[in-house]
Amino acid sequence: MEPRGYRMVVSTERNYVDTCAVAERRLIEWLRDKGYDPSGMDEGRTEVASHAILDRDSESGRNGAYSRWRMRETPTATSGTWQSTLVVRSGLPEDKGRTWVQVDIEHQPAHEGELPKRANTPNIVRSLLDSLEARDGQADVAAEPAFIETDDVDDLIEELCDATRRLPVVIATVPYGRNPDDWSHSVVKPLFRYLHGLAVLYVLAPEAEPKFNTALEYHPVFGGGVRTYVPGLDPAWKPDGQRHPVMSRRTIEGNVRRAASILAALPQRISSRHTLPAALLSVPRHRARPRPTTDGTDVLQLRADNSALTALLDEAEQAEVMRVNEINDLYAELAKTEQGSDELRGENEDLYDKVQESQRLISYLRERLRAVGESAAAYAPTDTPVINYPTSFEDLLERLGELPYLSFTGNRKITQALDSQSVDNWLSVAWDGLLTLNHFAEASADGTAGGDFLSWCKSDDSSAFPFPAAKVAMRESDTVARNGKLRGERTLPVPVSVDPSGRTFMQAHLKIGRGNTIAPRLHFYEDGPRSGKVYVGYLGPHLRNTLT
Repeated sequence: MEPRGYRMVVSTERNYVDTCAVAERRLIEWLRDKGYDPSGMDEGRTEVASHAILDRDSESGRNGAYSRWRMRETPTATSGTWQSTLVVRSGLPEDKGRTWVQVDIEHQPAHEGELPKRANTPNIVRSLLDSLEARDGQADVAAEPAFIETDDVDDLIEELCDATRRLPVVIATVPYGRNPDDWSHSVVKPLFRYLHGLAVLYVLAPEAEPKFNTALEYHPVFGGGVRTYVPGLDPAWKPDGQRHPVMSRRTIEGNVRRAASILAALPQRISSRHTLPAALLSVPRHRARPRPTTDGTDVLQLRADNSALTALLDEAEQAEVMRVNEINDLYAELAKTEQGSDELRGENEDLYDKVQESQRLISYLRERLRAVGESAAAYAPTDTPVINYPTSFEDLLERLGELPYLSFTGNRKITQALDSQSVDNWLSVAWDGLLTLNHFAEASADGTAGGDFLSWCKSDDSSAFPFPAAKVAMRESDTVARNGKLRGERTLPVPVSVDPSGRTFMQAHLKIGRGNTIAPRLHFYEDGPRSGKVYVGYLGPHLRNTLT
């Protein structure tokens, strides 16, 4: 399950007292902008509106100091509760004088079984970033993206490779011929609207682009595209490029608002999964305390205390339900990761066997060539035909006409959306799979296939267009097949000549990618002996299963 809460964790070189003062001023401004009354705000509980309460607690001692403000808003009985928390924490000795600031926004549904609503960036975050000179590792965390000129590229590379950074770095480029300021204002600003506090934001000036892409030859970004560089970047390792997704200019200009939501998903997931700094982990759990009243009889005081304690118990119960759901989601994610690890291990072993077999064959053929006096030919460079891969998933869909034995019946928008989430090799794996499927479908239509697609991939017949057998699954698990909802997601469109209902259960699929929660799959239906076609009913993110 994708995280729906918002979390910002940054540091500042301001001392703890100054940071608390700034945070409190910005909090008061935020409350007033919402129409709330922040007067009388002090330790304990304050009612700032008829439907909103603010709790304040703080502590200082040998282990440092913290101040925390927590607001709970319940606009209606059915809206659920929005909980906003601001924490300022003095750093530990290893933090070298830094002060930590954390902001959390989460929604607690009104009824059990409801999904929490997604939290967007609150306005207070922008004002905090503007006031605190916030940092993440070596980078400044600002509310507006900074322009990177040629002289700044070396510093940017250093920031990207900084082992202490926690936040992704999102870098936008400017298309050829476009004015950088106009592009930044009209496109980049709305595209980055949900990233404040979740990522370090930059716009790469056209003059700086060649130098940047030369330094990061395996992690380039250009042509109006945007790339998200997650922590732990290794510029010298080509496979590392797969971890840093690229969003194309076409996707951005197609729908900037939708692209902004997609772009924020990865930083939001990282922020919710990243372990908090040690200083913030040491902050005790919140324990709300009602303020004692000084007027009224003992009976009225007891009633007020009882009402307040009942409300606190309700809050504790809501918090417990949310934490249990969060733990269950993490267990499901762990099980999915472990299953993927097992599958990947098997796939690697299969590919290793294939490589070893190929090496033995190459050695054998070279020996044969030398034996007949063709030693020069044995080691001559090969003129291997280069496959012209599509440049995007949208381009892939446009080129399906090159594969006459395939028919795509799926949702094109789902496939096109992979362009904004894809890692480097998904596109090539998908195209390789389609080429092999087309070759198989041709043989199947001629009656020479001799088995299903998995058998074809394991045989020598697929040598012209090989595809790893480990990436092919011809059936789903019995649990998925028997589950009505999960089976329904895999019941995909086909012509009525194939099935009178216009849909059929496509459990056969190709494993296009791994490495994140998208893990694309290509579902297909073999109908070569009858219609001479293989129908591709789906190419997109992994459909739900028992682990999701």
